[in-house]
This record gives sequence, C-alpha cells and structure tokens, in this order.
Amino acid sequence: MIHALSIWLLAAGFFGAGLFNAYGTSGSQSDYARWGYPRWWGRLTGALEMVCAVLIALPATRMMGLALGALIIAAAVLTVLRHRDFSHLVPLSVFVAAIALAGFSA
Repeated sequence: MIHALSIWLLAAGFFGAGLFNAYGTSGSQSDYARWGYPRWWGRLTGALEMVCAVLIALPATRMMGLALGALIIAAAVLTVLRHRDFSHLVPLSVFVAAIALAGFSA
C-alpha cells in the first residue's frame, strides 16, 4: 500500500514538475538562462519529466522511469551546485529520496 502510494506520488511529482518546466514561468525561464541553458531547455526538461512520470506509473517500464528520473534529478543537482543556487536543493532532495525509496522497494 505505502509502496503503491509512493510510486503514484513520485509519478505525480514528475508530471507536475514537467508541466511547470514545459510551460515555464518567467522565474523558471530566468533560472535556465542564468544557468546558461538555451531558451528551449525548460521545454525539453519538462517533456522528459512527463515521460518519466508515465514510465514510472506503468509497472512494465517503472525501472526505466526511475533511471530516467534519477538522471534528470542528478543533472539538476549538479546544475544548482555548480551555480551555487542552493535554494533549489530542497525540492530536489525530496525527489532523490522518493526515487531511492521507490527503487529499493521495487
């Protein structure tokens, strides 16, 4: 029961983050620009996050989704550490913990 709930929360989290990044607020767009990414990077990130959410939600592709999610979050962590933008580490750490929990209980 708890495992199923954590999987669905993780999928919902990635899907929500994907929508947020794909449609991009002015704040998120300025973050990507400040970090040196092209204008379309947020849309690519958002699309990958939404694909990740779907992969996690389906049992047959869950491990692939968790791997993709781990890569996305690792890239985000490296970006915010490189640019010393530590305020983004809290939500990223929640994703790291959720991916680890889902991966170890799969």
